[in-house]
Amino acid sequence: MSESTIESDAVADAVAARAEARFDATVERLSHYLTFPAISCDEDHFDDVRRLAKQIASDLSELGYDNVRVLELDGALPSVSAEMMGAGPSAPTVLIYGHLDLQPVKGEPWDTDPHVATIIGERLFARGSADDMGGWVSHIAAIEAWRDVAGGLPCNVKLIIEGEEEIGSPNLERFMDTYPEVFASDVMVLTDCENPSTEIPGLTVSLRGLLEFELTCEAIASDIHSGLWGNMVPDVSTALVTLLARLVDDNGRLAIDALRPDWPDAWRKDARNIPLDADSIRESAHIIDGVDPLPEDGRPAAEWLWRQPAITILSTTLPTPDRQKNALRASAGATLSVRVAPGQNHDEVREAIEAVLLKEAPSGVKVTLTMAPGGAESWLYTPKGPAFPAADRAYQKAWGRPLLEIGVGGSIPFVALFGRRFSDLPLILNGVMDPLTGAHGPNESLHLGVFKKAIIANVYLLDELSRAVTPA
Repeated sequence: MSESTIESDAVADAVAARAEARFDATVERLSHYLTFPAISCDEDHFDDVRRLAKQIASDLSELGYDNVRVLELDGALPSVSAEMMGAGPSAPTVLIYGHLDLQPVKGEPWDTDPHVATIIGERLFARGSADDMGGWVSHIAAIEAWRDVAGGLPCNVKLIIEGEEEIGSPNLERFMDTYPEVFASDVMVLTDCENPSTEIPGLTVSLRGLLEFELTCEAIASDIHSGLWGNMVPDVSTALVTLLARLVDDNGRLAIDALRPDWPDAWRKDARNIPLDADSIRESAHIIDGVDPLPEDGRPAAEWLWRQPAITILSTTLPTPDRQKNALRASAGATLSVRVAPGQNHDEVREAIEAVLLKEAPSGVKVTLTMAPGGAESWLYTPKGPAFPAADRAYQKAWGRPLLEIGVGGSIPFVALFGRRFSDLPLILNGVMDPLTGAHGPNESLHLGVFKKAIIANVYLLDELSRAVTPA
């Protein structure tokens, strides 16, 4: 090991110690941001999103960031950008992405105030604590520690903190087009993902996509008396149920062979090392007593959750108890959500589902299937290049083990967008969530031990990337 390497390691260790010493102050900063109900899907909270963006920009300016801006576009909620480019052109530039907006909390049974950070045991409870305030705040803490100890960073850093991720990042590509200088970098760290446990750090390499369909059955022009016409007039309600049953097996899993990919045995063997046993699934998913997780049926749980398609009935037009009557209905419909397996595209999913639902209509009813606009692309990534061993080294120092390649069963539109727009750059997807975080639900929480390790990992990540990546 060279003398310069030993010296660099010693500086990074001192920075990590500084970040750890400032941990309580970092939690206070995070707690302040969590008081802003920056809910991007609710017009009543648009001003809260804007207020938080201004607060973050003000804080970054005070912390010594350069070119701090609240980025605006017509018809969009703001994003915040900032940079520290003092390492110069010979050092790589790392872009760090996070989002400041939140999911709604109205009607959820929270045990604590969702907009007041509350520490109970090892967890901090608040909406946005781990998704995604804790994610990008962990990077700010690491950067601040570098500034305090070394007077600057070992590499150049840019920040982009989006205000619309929780509504699907509808304007993020417009921001990329309008502000290309904000995104110009050599490595991208996207910090809105989870870890398979509080002891194992995760590197996300796959996401399921998302599609929605409207399924409608029609037979008669208006509701009619079921006693007078039952057995001779088609019942659209039972036809709808029959069609839905075609889509799933006895466990409720999507049962279309054409949409069930077969992954290599080597990948499956590695997937069985993911800590997803029945007990952990039961606890994380809040399964009630007397009910078990679905059987694996020859595939590891990680495959079912991350790399196989899934279907959910979001809603139906079937009458609720307050609207029941003895009648054959004129129409019946359902909204279906399909989680698309990584690597599958929307057209092949649509064609496969049409082939099942539009043939031989039950009772001869008229069946209509319409794919909703939008959705989210699936994403499948192979980590390549020196940035990823560098990330492993950083996490080894902070967590005691390298990153474990994992997937996410959900759909994150911005990831697929980054993957498409910046396919030539390494994308490091990390975060501070864990299986008990409960993102998007009541009592969302951040494990403080994970938060601290993430901060320390980010300290070492900047150092390792500065030595491993050659700037373009």
